[in-house]
This record gives sequence, structure tokens and C-alpha cells, in this order.
Amino acid sequence: MRNKIVEKVRRGGSSPPFRPHLEQCDEEVIHMIKKCWTEDPAERPDFQALKSIIRRLNKDNDSGNILDNLLSRMEQYANNLEALVEERTADYLEEKRKAEDLLYQLLPKSVASQLIKGESVTAEAFDGVTIYFSDIVGFTEMSADCTPMEVVDLLNDLYTCFDSIIENFDVYKVETIGDAYMVVSGLPVRNGNLHAREIARMSLALLHTVKSFAIRHRPREKLRLRIGLHTGPCAAGVVGLKMPRYCLFGDTVNTASRMESTGSPLRIHLSSKTKEVLDTFQTFLLECRGDIEIKGKGKMTTYWLVGEKQPQQNHQPNTPIAPEVKKDQATNTSTLTAITNNSNVKDVRETNL
Repeated sequence: MRNKIVEKVRRGGSSPPFRPHLEQCDEEVIHMIKKCWTEDPAERPDFQALKSIIRRLNKDNDSGNILDNLLSRMEQYANNLEALVEERTADYLEEKRKAEDLLYQLLPKSVASQLIKGESVTAEAFDGVTIYFSDIVGFTEMSADCTPMEVVDLLNDLYTCFDSIIENFDVYKVETIGDAYMVVSGLPVRNGNLHAREIARMSLALLHTVKSFAIRHRPREKLRLRIGLHTGPCAAGVVGLKMPRYCLFGDTVNTASRMESTGSPLRIHLSSKTKEVLDTFQTFLLECRGDIEIKGKGKMTTYWLVGEKQPQQNHQPNTPIAPEVKKDQATNTSTLTAITNNSNVKDVRETNL
């Protein structure tokens, strides 16, 4: 019988709401009980009010202390329950934050936010972006002389270092494929013509860093990084439902890869399109490489990025400066960032060989 009554009260929905039948007792007690089970929580008395009512009702009864003790225990239980709910809620919010941070590392934040809301992400066309490709010269031969774990440690050390550096610039890491490293600026958030400047400064910083990078299992050997840049339009969007990737499509991707594959070790090779945008800033030092044959493109005039001039101060002549890297940059986020379809990038890179 008791279970049936509890079930009817739990269901609710009836009008008036179902409540247990009260035996004949003091009118004030009945009034207090009815206030406690009212449907509107705001009208229910709190424990302090109940204490006062029960003390008044039991002022001539020796059992009043027992009731006070019972109410105190109930009040303590309610307070503990509230604290437990707050603690569990804080734990949930912390886990939710960690999951979102991980998702923001896998996909651009604007794209990830749309997916979290259940919205579909449509592909976008971007009129101007600058794409960075880099490769380690001689990596295949080096890998043949190393154990698999040594190769993994080398790439992890190098690209963890790179990831901390690119946090200083307005860029988005597309992906790493083997020893290839791909970065873009100008998407998914457009930044005018600043994409070329951000990629150029980032390239100088990475090149400066790799010259002093120490290989863990070969401390006397130095890495030779080959870098290629190109500027142009491209399309970007999320591909796939399982392990979705934020992919870049367009001829700009292919040309940037060819700038890298036709470059030289420890040099930054860029196209005339990128050079035109960099010229608007009047701070970058460029050398004309001349006309070279690019597979699928014919002859193209390309350039070397040598450095960036120091801003004029007190009418002193401009001098080249080495890029600086912030040492205390936090690394909260972007190691697994995602991107170009793996097979697409591999095809692009293989056609350049």
C-alpha cells in the first residue's frame, strides 16, 4: 500500500495532486504538513521555519528535543546533498571542458562549436590564404638507420616544438603526415592580407629553431628543413562523419607542396603570388631565384625568403633580424589538429617526387 501511495505522488499530473489521507490530529500540524507538500517549492517552509513551528507545537512536550534532533539531521543531510550536487556538477563541467579542448585541437574552434550544437558544417571558399609545407631532407635514409621508436621520438620532439612556436602566430595547423608539416593562415577565420605575413614570420621562426634542434639519439646530427609557401584561393570543409577531417582543396595546396619539393634545405622557397603580398608590408628580405620548371605548372618565377627587416628607429638603416620565439608560450591546444584528407596530401606529395 505504501509503495502505491509513493508511486501516485511521484507521478503527479492529477488535479488536485494526489496526497496521503491524514488521520485526525492537531489543526496546526495538518496545516504545516500541507504547506510542506505544496506543489510550488517556493511556498514550502525551510528547516528553520519548521524548527520554529515544531518547537511551538511541542513546547510542553518532553519529546521536543527528539524532534529537534531529527530536524537537525534532516537539515544537515539536505546541506550535504547540496554540496554533493555542486561537487558533481563541477566535476561534470571540468570533464566537459577537457572534452571540448580536445575537440578544439582536432578541428577549428568555429567548426567544432557548430558540430557541438548539432549544426551541419558547410564548405567555404576563401579568396586568399597562404599555405606552408615543410619536409625533412634525407628523412627516409635517416629512418632506415633508426629504430621505429627513435623515429617516433624524433618527430614527436620536433613537432611538439613546432606546435609551441606556431601558437605565437595567427595560423592553423592542418596536419603532419610522416615528416611533412602543413600550416595555413587566412582560414577558417579570414584575416585580410595578414596571412602571408603570419606564415612568413612563422617560417623564419621555425627555420631558426630547427638549426639548433638536437636529435635525441643523434645529438651531433642536424636536421635540414625544406620549406615552401604559396598564396591563393582554396576551399575548406569537414569531410567524413567518423574521425571527421577539416580538409583543404584547390590548386593552392598543390602549388605550395611543389614550392617545398623544389626548394633547398634550410631555405624558404615561395611563389611570386606570396612575394606580391609580402611586398605590401615592405619589411621582408627576398631574393629572386629565377624561373624554374614546376611540374604541372611550367616555368614559374620563385623567390627565397631571407629574413625580415627591423623597423626603423631614430633614422637608423634597416638590418635583418633573427625571429624571436616566445619561450613561455602555453601549449593548451593544438597538437592533433586536423585537415587535409591524408590520401589527398600523400598523392600531392608523391606527384612531386
